[in-house]
Amino acid sequence: MRHPVATESGLVEGIQSRDRSVTVFRGIPYAAPPVGDLRWRPPRPPEPWQGVREAGAFGPICPQPPSSELAGLDLPMSEDCLTLNVWTGAASPDERRPVLVWIHGGGFRLGTGADPRHDGVNLARKGLVVVTFNYRLGSFGFLATPELSAESEHGASGNYGLLDCIGVLHWVRRNIAAFGGDPDRVTIAGQSAGAGTVNFLAMSPLASGLFQRAIAQSHARHSRDPELRYLSTSYRLLPDAEHAGAAFAKERGTTTLAKLRELPWQKLMGGPAVDTAVHTGGSGKPPLFRPVVDGWVLPAGYDETYAKGLQNDVDYLAGNNLDETGAVPDDMFEAYRSESPRSRRPGMPAVHVTLDGFVAAAREKFGPLAEEFLALYPAATDREAARASSAAIRDNARISTCLWAADWSRHTTRPVRTYFWTHRSAAQGRNFRRASHGSEIDFVFGNLAPQDAEWTAEDREVAETMSAYWANFVTSGDPNGPGLPHWPAYAPETEAVMEVGGGFGPIPVADPARLALWKRFFQTQEAW
Repeated sequence: MRHPVATESGLVEGIQSRDRSVTVFRGIPYAAPPVGDLRWRPPRPPEPWQGVREAGAFGPICPQPPSSELAGLDLPMSEDCLTLNVWTGAASPDERRPVLVWIHGGGFRLGTGADPRHDGVNLARKGLVVVTFNYRLGSFGFLATPELSAESEHGASGNYGLLDCIGVLHWVRRNIAAFGGDPDRVTIAGQSAGAGTVNFLAMSPLASGLFQRAIAQSHARHSRDPELRYLSTSYRLLPDAEHAGAAFAKERGTTTLAKLRELPWQKLMGGPAVDTAVHTGGSGKPPLFRPVVDGWVLPAGYDETYAKGLQNDVDYLAGNNLDETGAVPDDMFEAYRSESPRSRRPGMPAVHVTLDGFVAAAREKFGPLAEEFLALYPAATDREAARASSAAIRDNARISTCLWAADWSRHTTRPVRTYFWTHRSAAQGRNFRRASHGSEIDFVFGNLAPQDAEWTAEDREVAETMSAYWANFVTSGDPNGPGLPHWPAYAPETEAVMEVGGGFGPIPVADPARLALWKRFFQTQEAW
């Protein structure tokens, strides 16, 4: 599809990707630049253009702090960043291929749709049309203030980043057929904060009918799991968000919205990275700027949404990773013992690799159930404690997602599938082979770039299986296909999860005694 493609704003011409059968269109505006008076407003349609717009280069990245994620991208930073990218192998608009809309992670503070790990060429070769995009981050995407809420006809503020994502879905609905995509077969998918966004869009009436399937890669969690509060599934209530936003504005020397909109975007960077006021049962803290239950974009929190069946009824696939949220392989214990806590990213949970740390954390989190927890996860040495800590974290993740699936599916008709990623690889050039947070992305997209790590034949085999599962799910809502190990749908009576990566097949969610403890513990926690 090298010829110009007609979008609602004008013609765009893509370029050949590294696979000659796939064309990529980069940097297509899906909204007007959110600058000046449009700062902290829902996205507006882009200005149309005349002639053919060359779509060979990614657009600028949205304002964000410096990070390793941006290293090597060589892209400018600008508020004028609301662009998307399309990979397609379709020869004509008549093909109607299934569409994957990928939402990048980064704690609502970092990231870009131009990340090379999200290159859609290999999934496009499997028959998908792949869309990645930028959305507003940090204070630009999630600032709420009383004045912003007052100027909104909905009395709401703080969800501009989510509204950008919804804007992309509307753009896909109106335009993707021109790229050979099927607007009636759209899957939203994301990892970390991208997964959190998937969860929020699945609960938003504003996104109803804009997608048919959803994939949340770390994390979908039970509404009573305290970890829900610091992971990228965390939200704020509107009064709390407005209070924090007013303090943010005051720190920048202004008390009016008009003056705040006049500030250069560089003046709106910085500020507290995490929300220290949230009790999470441990050291993990959520990002300060994150989505808001505002009564409009998000009418309610998780528990109320699921209890009343208010969520969008879509096919759902969700899971977690073996070595994330504080769980680490045995051969990394010593490295973590010597690591300074200040070297961790803000809000990241502590890795408990000493006996004293493990016991103290258990007592803080479990309270009256702590002794029972310590009996089920026994440890007498630092090494035993590190293993027990990782085992508990992994059980927490699997059980929480299993209970989420039960809550989610109580009022829906479409199947849910859960997974636990266990393949340890040298993803992203790490010295240790880990099934770490985000490590599955390389395998889902099939982007095992040789310059990033020493990939093995096993890695490539796992990548082929994972990308096939994901492509099948985007195509039909069912990951199963010829030659693939069977992936059963979630069933409450089995209390099992699909292992993917290190093996492929259903495994028990947890030991029965441990499972019973976690269920009782969750019932003592506040529902979100």
